[in-house]
Amino acid sequence: MTTPHASQPAQPAPMAGAARVLPQLQGVWRGDGWQQALQQRVQPSGHALLDAQLPGGGWPLGAMVELLQPAHGHAEWPLLLPGLAALMQRSAGQVVLVAPPCRPFAPGLEAAGVAAHRLCCVEADTHPGAHPAGDGAGLAWVCEQALRCRDVLAVLAWLPAGLPMATLRRLQWAAAAQGRILWLWREASAALQTVASPAPLRLRVETELGEPGEGGTPACLRVQLLKRRGPALEHPLKLPLHHWAWQDVLQAQAQRRTRQADEAQRWLHGHGQLLPAEAPALQAAAHTLG
Repeated sequence: MTTPHASQPAQPAPMAGAARVLPQLQGVWRGDGWQQALQQRVQPSGHALLDAQLPGGGWPLGAMVELLQPAHGHAEWPLLLPGLAALMQRSAGQVVLVAPPCRPFAPGLEAAGVAAHRLCCVEADTHPGAHPAGDGAGLAWVCEQALRCRDVLAVLAWLPAGLPMATLRRLQWAAAAQGRILWLWREASAALQTVASPAPLRLRVETELGEPGEGGTPACLRVQLLKRRGPALEHPLKLPLHHWAWQDVLQAQAQRRTRQADEAQRWLHGHGQLLPAEAPALQAAAHTLG
């Protein structure tokens, strides 16, 4: 007499069919398909190593990108210039700078392909007695209004620490609703106290100076992906700084000085009418710039 075998529990059906359906759903993205970034418009950053790790291969359009750096880091332009120049050459519109820590160097931007006359700079009120809202809530309001403007192509903002989560969500919603990109720069030490962020892409950026001489390491940008729509990236990226074309910046500065010296020389040789008090100043300028 044989004993009947106990019935085995039914095995779950494979999920292959469901996995094939998921990418077709509106607003649904799969973790293993992050590089394709379906239905996501992007702007290549101009850094091949970085684009290979960004969903879709570039900066997401219609989203807020949160960029964290140490105080006085100033890694903004080396990181953003290649992609920003390509975006401005491809599309019309203004780029709004909200509360930049330093005024951009126009000849350097022109040499990198960014038309300086298409930049609109909104400076923070740092005068004594200024309203505290001008440091945080007021600047965030400026970002929202700029994103809603039809003539604005993108917004770069340097906002202080301590912004409420509700404010950050409004900025992300404004960028998504208008289909524009918002690069939000914040100080790393303060921003990292809040682990959560509504930004779909969050990076930490630092500058490594490198070592001079033969066999030394070149300067680079150290970029760590803190948040992206996809798997975590354990090791930081090192982006070479030659993308920013330092030689072009120095050449643009030299050309500007040459033009100023030529203009001073023309005045000194009678191509314009000088007042007696102006001649010594122009002679000194020609000597200094020449």
